[in-house]
Amino acid sequence: MSKKVDNIKSIQGLTEVDLKARIQEDELRMKKLLFAHAVSPLENPMTIRGLRQEIARLKTELRKKELGL
Repeated sequence: MSKKVDNIKSIQGLTEVDLKARIQEDELRMKKLLFAHAVSPLENPMTIRGLRQEIARLKTELRKKELGL
């Protein structure tokens, strides 16, 4: 549980530019994972789910910063 809290705290400390860059990197990684999974099954397909959730967390934090919350 503390690992998740640490991750959220580190995301909150990022600037808007850093968040946008990290979102782009993760979305590219997601595309590569999905392609690899389509070609041959991944050993652990739950990595796709975790990455999707991470992207959502980043986008949520970016939106908070844009709104000034």
